[in-house]
Amino acid sequence: MDIQSKACCTRPPVTLTGGYDSYELKGRYTEYNGLKTYETGDSGAKRGIFVIYDVFGLYIQSLKGADILAHNYDELPDSAGKFQVFMPDFFGSHPQDLQNFPPKTPKQFKAISDFMNGYGYPPKTVPLIAPILADIQAKHPEIKSWAIVGFCWGGKIASLVCQKGTAFKAAAQCHPSLLDTEDAKKVAVPMCVLPSQDEVPKVTYLEYFTDQVHGWMTSRADFNNVHNYEEYLRGYRIVRTFFAQYL
Repeated sequence: MDIQSKACCTRPPVTLTGGYDSYELKGRYTEYNGLKTYETGDSGAKRGIFVIYDVFGLYIQSLKGADILAHNYDELPDSAGKFQVFMPDFFGSHPQDLQNFPPKTPKQFKAISDFMNGYGYPPKTVPLIAPILADIQAKHPEIKSWAIVGFCWGGKIASLVCQKGTAFKAAAQCHPSLLDTEDAKKVAVPMCVLPSQDEVPKVTYLEYFTDQVHGWMTSRADFNNVHNYEEYLRGYRIVRTFFAQYL
C-alpha cells in the first residue's frame, strides 16, 4: 500500500531571497516528444540522468539541482565526472497551486487531493517516460547509459519504471512520497533512497537526513539557511556519486 508523505501535501515551497532567487541557469529549455524539457550538461558526456521533479514543477531549486547533477558544484570535489541531465516539464502550466499551501480550508485540501489524483497521479506519467527517453536518445546517441532520479511523487515514478526490462541502469528517490514495499520488491536496478525527517525509515532507508524536511532537495530547499544548503548539496553529491558507480 502506498504511504503518502503528509508533508508532501501540506508544506509550502520556499521562496528564495538574498540573491538566490536570481540564480543563472547553466542549461536551456528544449523539446522532446512535444514536451518542454530543461536540458543541462556537457554535450560530450556519455552518461545521462532523467529527472522527475516534485509537484511544484520547474522550481528554481530543482533547476539548480539539475545543474549540480550535470556539472557538479564549484565548492564540491568532483570524482563522478560529467553527465547530461534532462528534466521534462510534465505539469506545464498546471503544477500544484501555491495558493493552496499550507492548506487551511476544505477547499484547499480538496484541490491538493484532486491534483494528486489527476495531473499528479503517477500511473498517468509513467507511459510518458519511454517516448521522451527514446526521443532524447535519438538526438543524443553519444549517451550510452542512463539513470533516473525522482523527487517527492517522482520517486514513485522512478520505482515504477525501474522494473524488469527498464532502460535505466540506476535510480534514486529523494524525499520520496507514495512509498510501497511492493514496488521495492520489483525494482530491477540499484536504487539510492534519501528520505527526510518526514518519511518512514522503516519502509525504506539508505541515507536518512534526519533534520531535513520533505522537499529539501527541490522546492522546499532553504538556501538562506547555511546548514540546510549544505545538506542540499550533500544530497546531490550522494546521488552523483551513486550514479557514477553504476553508469
